[in-house]
Amino acid sequence: MTGVSNLLELNQVSLSFRGVKALNALSFSVEKGKICALIGPNGTGKSSLLNVISGIYRADAGDVVLDGTHFEAIKPGLAARLGIGRTFQHNALFRRLTVRENVLAGLSRHGRATFVENVFRFGRDRDERRSFAERADRIIAFLGLEKDRDRVVSTLSYGTQKRVDLARALVSEPKLLLLDEPMAGMNQDEKKAMSRIISELNKSFGTTIVLIEHDVGIVLGLADHVVVLDYGRKVADGTPDEVRNDPDVIAAYLGTVH
Repeated sequence: MTGVSNLLELNQVSLSFRGVKALNALSFSVEKGKICALIGPNGTGKSSLLNVISGIYRADAGDVVLDGTHFEAIKPGLAARLGIGRTFQHNALFRRLTVRENVLAGLSRHGRATFVENVFRFGRDRDERRSFAERADRIIAFLGLEKDRDRVVSTLSYGTQKRVDLARALVSEPKLLLLDEPMAGMNQDEKKAMSRIISELNKSFGTTIVLIEHDVGIVLGLADHVVVLDYGRKVADGTPDEVRNDPDVIAAYLGTVH
């Protein structure tokens, strides 16, 4: 039964590619307002799992429960309207557009104006443009991107592009935010800064977050809840302290990290 405090539940979710199991009867839940980290070696199904939750992939079996509603499959457009935001492991930004234009693109599925209203800029179009611009500027300020607001994304550092990707996911004010390696390619100082940002947005907005991250030290200090995957199976599920001290996890993945 779905717990009333859970925003997300996965029930026996399985996914295969050409007979190879990417996810194998995977079940776990994420409480509202918490940060859940997915860890495990490369190729263990972490990104595939986010793709199932956000509607990019359809699971072979099992279902996703979002805020009490069961879905066997969610299409990306519906996922966005239901309040699921997503970043990607490799920045999927519009490289020739500015930071602000990229952030505004995160609202493309949320407009209610008709095609005619958009073309002739009347009715709901005017109010939406004003509202969307205000939301974009608010998120840009929150992530410290004001000085880069009008710069073309391709001219920015990789770490700054990661923040733009996060801003695009945040501008729709999602209740569930999926972060696929938000600190990949960053140096240690950049990772610490991004970790602070993720912690702050969780506290300030109450956003429930599921993130993939390979830096175990960062994860154990940031997450409320950690799920460890190996070959598509769940091998551990608990608080950072529980996972840190799990003998199977230490032997298979954490090694000497404490």
